[in-house]
Amino acid sequence: MALITGLCTFLYHLPQIYKWLLKPYYITSLFMTVAFLVVRKAPGLCEHLATQREDGNSCDFDWREVEILMFLSAIVMMKNRRAITLEQHIGNVFLFSKVANVMLFFRLDIRLGILYLALCVAFVMTCKPPLYMGPEYIKYFSDKTMDEELQRDSRVTWIVEFYANWSSECQSFASIFADLSLKYNCPGLRFGKVDIGRYGEVSERYRVSTSPLTKQLPSLVLFQEGREVMRRPMVDNKGRAVSWTFSEENIIREFNLNELFQKSKKLNKDRGLNEEEQNSTQPEEGSNELPSETNDLKQPTESKKDQ
Repeated sequence: MALITGLCTFLYHLPQIYKWLLKPYYITSLFMTVAFLVVRKAPGLCEHLATQREDGNSCDFDWREVEILMFLSAIVMMKNRRAITLEQHIGNVFLFSKVANVMLFFRLDIRLGILYLALCVAFVMTCKPPLYMGPEYIKYFSDKTMDEELQRDSRVTWIVEFYANWSSECQSFASIFADLSLKYNCPGLRFGKVDIGRYGEVSERYRVSTSPLTKQLPSLVLFQEGREVMRRPMVDNKGRAVSWTFSEENIIREFNLNELFQKSKKLNKDRGLNEEEQNSTQPEEGSNELPSETNDLKQPTESKKDQ
């Protein structure tokens, strides 16, 4: 049953997987993942490799290599239990496959191990995972604009993500946060992001550590009337984040997004009624052009993306 479920899941996500494989990062990762398998099974090459098999067949895995691969599979299954997105599942497979390949190549031939390790270092330094480029209704803050936006209108509730581009967890969470912004964004409930890897002052001001050891990235903070109301993950006395799963269901439940969205829609209706009352009380003589100019000035100066 588990095999059928996994197969159905793979077929469902096959179009998305196909798009990923066209990107250099995933193409290179795929080749590096199957590198040892190709070397061990390649005709004309495997005959010259060392083996501990009793039959002397160097083109097949020996018992130690099978043991390492089984151990790798167990680790990947344990890590993927907490994975939310398909990117996280595939990222775990790529990461631990490379670690296993390093062990297998060093055990096979130290020269091959050094070569593969050098390729892994070069890959990490030169090839970065592709950033999320899909649709979203998110305002990107800088160190100078964040406080101003949060204090501009006390009736607006903000959900702000503190992230860093180098964090793989932040990259995996980007699509989930974008989907939430598409579903819940309105004039009374806004979504924002700030790169604390770039703006260190914001990191210190809002007490979000960028250290990988604290595991505080990403952090979601709810602001109402310009003040912080809650954040996830919470931080203990030692400055380390309390384990929390960044799934769409958890965020909707913990931040009460459905309730906030309904209140924000009610606020928008009240604003519309107030504007209609103001328009109905315009003076009849000598000031026909003034109200239109005033309304033009009241229109928010936002980018097309934010609107």
